[in-house]
Amino acid sequence: MAITRTLHEGWSFTQVGSANWNGAVKAGEWLPVHEFPTTVHVELLKHKRIPDPFVGLHEWDVQWVGEEPWEFKTEFTVYPSEIASPCADLVFDGLDTFATVTLNEHKILETDNQFIGHRVSVKQYLVQGKNELSIVFASAFRKGREIEKAHEKYKLWNGDSSRLHVRKAQYNYGWDWGSVLMTVGPWKPIALSAYVSRITDVDIRARVSADLSATLDVRFALSRDDHNIASVNLRAPDGALVTSQSSVRVHKSEAHAHFKLTKGTYELWYPVGYGRQAMYTVEVEVRDQNGGVLDYKFQKIGFRRVRVIQDELLDQEGRTFLFEINNIRVFCGGSNWIPADSFLTTMTRERYQAWLQLLVDGNQNMVRVWGGGVYEADDFYDICDELGILVWQDFMFGCGQYPAYETFTKSVELEAEQNVKRMRHHPSVVIFAGNNEDYQLAEANHLDLDYSDEKSDFRKTNFPARYIYERLLPAVVERLCDVHYHRSSPYSGFGKPTTDRNYGDLHQWNVWHGSQEPWHHWDILSGRFVSEFGMEAYPNIRTVDYWLGGNASERYPQSRTMNNHNKADGFERRLELYLVENFKHSFEIENYVYYTQIMQAETLASAYRLWRRNWRGKGREYTAGALVWQINDCWPVTSWAIVDYFLRPKPAYFAIKRELRPFTVGMTRKEKKTFADDLTAAFFTIETVLEIWGTNSTLVEKTATLEVIAFDLHSDWRQKFIQAVTLAPNSSTELYVGELPGQPTRTKLSEVPKTIVVSARLLDGSGTVLARYSNWPEPYKFISFPEIKDLGFEITVLPDGESVELSTKKPIKGIVLDVEGEDARWSDQAIDLVPDDPQVVKVVGLKGREVKARFLGDGVA
Repeated sequence: MAITRTLHEGWSFTQVGSANWNGAVKAGEWLPVHEFPTTVHVELLKHKRIPDPFVGLHEWDVQWVGEEPWEFKTEFTVYPSEIASPCADLVFDGLDTFATVTLNEHKILETDNQFIGHRVSVKQYLVQGKNELSIVFASAFRKGREIEKAHEKYKLWNGDSSRLHVRKAQYNYGWDWGSVLMTVGPWKPIALSAYVSRITDVDIRARVSADLSATLDVRFALSRDDHNIASVNLRAPDGALVTSQSSVRVHKSEAHAHFKLTKGTYELWYPVGYGRQAMYTVEVEVRDQNGGVLDYKFQKIGFRRVRVIQDELLDQEGRTFLFEINNIRVFCGGSNWIPADSFLTTMTRERYQAWLQLLVDGNQNMVRVWGGGVYEADDFYDICDELGILVWQDFMFGCGQYPAYETFTKSVELEAEQNVKRMRHHPSVVIFAGNNEDYQLAEANHLDLDYSDEKSDFRKTNFPARYIYERLLPAVVERLCDVHYHRSSPYSGFGKPTTDRNYGDLHQWNVWHGSQEPWHHWDILSGRFVSEFGMEAYPNIRTVDYWLGGNASERYPQSRTMNNHNKADGFERRLELYLVENFKHSFEIENYVYYTQIMQAETLASAYRLWRRNWRGKGREYTAGALVWQINDCWPVTSWAIVDYFLRPKPAYFAIKRELRPFTVGMTRKEKKTFADDLTAAFFTIETVLEIWGTNSTLVEKTATLEVIAFDLHSDWRQKFIQAVTLAPNSSTELYVGELPGQPTRTKLSEVPKTIVVSARLLDGSGTVLARYSNWPEPYKFISFPEIKDLGFEITVLPDGESVELSTKKPIKGIVLDVEGEDARWSDQAIDLVPDDPQVVKVVGLKGREVKARFLGDGVA
């Protein structure tokens, strides 16, 4: 039997050379490693040799770490049974990044790609008893600069241009939400493997046909051909044996088992909200001629049918870009994912579980692994399988004019092969995309980009990486798996530029970036699948105080420390642009945090609301997905994240959660100006038109009652109407178009419209609220809010001590709840409240504390 054991004990590290100008590590000093795998910053922090780079300006006090060489070493014992094995390998799952490895003073490996694992035969170098393993890491930053000098300096967005030549997590070089922290070290496990013969590859293809029958092909390869016999088992989610082949012949070191499953004899894997996440297990065991077990592997798989549909549309130009799972067309509401820490070795399965559970709890069903980070840990994809989260997986190229010289492309090919093999069996992984925004950058810089050219090699153009995205990567994906390949994100296809809203996926950054449109324009800024869009906001005030590190003098929005914890170009102008256009606000820090958060919540909820409206049924899937930028942060920072580094959701998280419920109701109000004739500018009428629609993500139609109440914010006037409605399955349904109740027709611009708030609810037969939404006149800065004493606003902690009931006598906008001291966990935030519709919010960790509330017009702006 193959024996593999990790070599994670007894490691120590040092700074190579004597130029220890910083004083963090003395010349010749070896520091013990606290945990393994690890990286240098993590260890220096634990030894208290460097300040926390997440606090204050200390990010800049640790830059030297990424420009120095480092050595890690350990001693490990090799036992007689391992020496007796005919084969022995050292297995390095990942070294970050330029490393030279020696075993007992024999150089056995040199690496230059963080994303590649290595298996090295070391039988001839091992000795029984103690063996010494050493890894010397060169500075990836300095090596990158050297390589760039030897080749060419290319264009990019974010970070140092040398990153384009280095196969390392690109966000380490800094991004518009991330710090500059160049990690270095043995960031993935290292093991010793002794064996006679081992399974070198397992390729499992679970294919589901249109009639939902399935086949299962299990192909595997061995390191040597000794006329071995293998068995293959398929086990159900409960562990029961479904089917097996007990005598699979291994021929020329390869074997194949084939199974057929008819519809109804097995369970399909579904994305969350559509069915169970049935996970099966494939077991492969190889025996020698005497029946002795040589090696054993197992993989979890799911049976699902996935298609990316790009069909012509009814009534609109262009084509769909949508995901069909098990013959069900799915609206994908989700998030983009960046690495969840600047120091990835600190990520645990528990942290991944917490992050991904937030997605599911927020009614999201897709996550996009962005191309400037890393191919995520196995735990990440395992959890996505278990939770039913669809994964859009980028290859690791981001915002750059990447090279394509031979040594680079050979490294990329091996990187792609290894990671496609590692991910291909996961039912959650439904698409591979070649890069993030590289075609967009090529367009912006007018690089060679003839979209009609489908035959060239491209390596001699000034956009050489097109060879990688259109030749190398699709060939690897097609050869090794059944997952759909998409050249880039965004990418339109059909000869169209990446900004074409009618084809492919779109990064819609004309809110915040680009033309900096009002967020109210999301309906005309839609795309067939919007894979990026966003709005910045400050994180929880406790997170702000963490990075201030107790420095009260910096506790204001424009301070140097605050600036360092927002990396977006022009962020102060853009935050203030959207704030001043929409809100009355102050610059006191708690208030500023609140208003940026409400702005983000309003912006993002509006996008999801309007784009779900565009999911109008088969042939009219005008928008088939919306993935917010972004779910998470890699350090404490002000960014586009909807949950901050410490897993504290911002109000926007809850606003999105409401818009992705199975049933929603949406409204818009638009002014219609009609002139008396073609020659006048002075004589006209202005009417306000209200439109209401509902959405239903279930697969059956839903009958409900639509209740609409219009309130005058400054009087007791209200008007109500009720109508029976039927929500079409897996679609939006238009419910009402008419004049805004209570709003008189205006004939002069000096006539200030009334402040009419419209509440819409969908109720089921028992009166249960399926969905609610309140539509307010915008911009909010024009609203004269009632006196607080006149609101009749009450916060009541219910007897269970874990529920809070909110009620009011007048409409209230943007309620955010909080308590003094440590944070509590709320089930809802950014709440709009109207009379006679109390809302109950669940809370964990209240501990008897008084509940505070912020809202628009609360007297502090």
